Amino acid sequence: MANVTFSSPVLARDITVYAIAGDRGTILAVAKAHKIPIPFDCQDGECGSCLVEVTHLSRNPKYGIALTEKEKEMLRQLGKITKAEIEAAEVNDMPPRYRLACQCFVRNEDILVKFEGDQTLPAQGAHITHAAKRFTGGIEISTVDEFMGYAVKVEEDAAIHFDELAGMMEGCGNAEVAKLFRQLAGFSRLHLAEAKKRAGSIDLTAVIPPDYVWPNHATPERTEIWAADPTLSRLDGLKAALQGERRGYEFYRAVAAKTKSPEIEAMAKEFVKEEAEHVKILEAWITREEWTIKNPTSANA
Repeated sequence: MANVTFSSPVLARDITVYAIAGDRGTILAVAKAHKIPIPFDCQDGECGSCLVEVTHLSRNPKYGIALTEKEKEMLRQLGKITKAEIEAAEVNDMPPRYRLACQCFVRNEDILVKFEGDQTLPAQGAHITHAAKRFTGGIEISTVDEFMGYAVKVEEDAAIHFDELAGMMEGCGNAEVAKLFRQLAGFSRLHLAEAKKRAGSIDLTAVIPPDYVWPNHATPERTEIWAADPTLSRLDGLKAALQGERRGYEFYRAVAAKTKSPEIEAMAKEFVKEEAEHVKILEAWITREEWTIKNPTSANA
């Protein structure tokens, strides 16, 4: 059982309710069941109206969580998650201070949930990720040809980069991680082939963007510099790749939010879905790899 205490200026007093941990109930579901008036709208992590501040009251360490890209992006747009909290969530699965009640599941721990009222995004225009400016040099993608040029460049660069990293790992004798990077390069080439297929008859040589439009002359899916560390483990390699895929996800999401073309928006959203799947796959690999490291006997059985 978990004690969930709700606190808000709209309540006459704090209200503590009991929730059964493990029933996959979200904070919002618990609140609705007990008629706690947390504001909500979409109930799918898209609007930000159910923003809450969560304080962990249990003496035991916080439970690890897998913060979804959707929730993380909305918290960014609301200005309710710091760079350090993002890193803690991505590296150590530690939950940030603010959450979306519709995305935060109740665990076997006592928590205090504070909410102020309607926290929906203001209606003065589309809110986009920082990636919109970071990954397009401030240039708004205005044609389908231009969009496909960017998409091909992203996947092409990722394939080349993973092959380069594999070569570095082979050169220093790290065969395990070299094999992983070769595999990731192969996946990127499959994505590249799919992007070129979608491009059809478009002359990609005329629309592929130059290096200078990307920050540090690097496309979003290129991994961190430390991915070339010769002492890199397979787990480290997977985490480096995950960071690149997350940036790719942000790039396409930013394009979808910023373009004025319904056709480009629809295409970008398709790429967003694909990148989200890539992120999920890498997250699953990382989970499996961490389990293997913690349970070497079972893994070898």
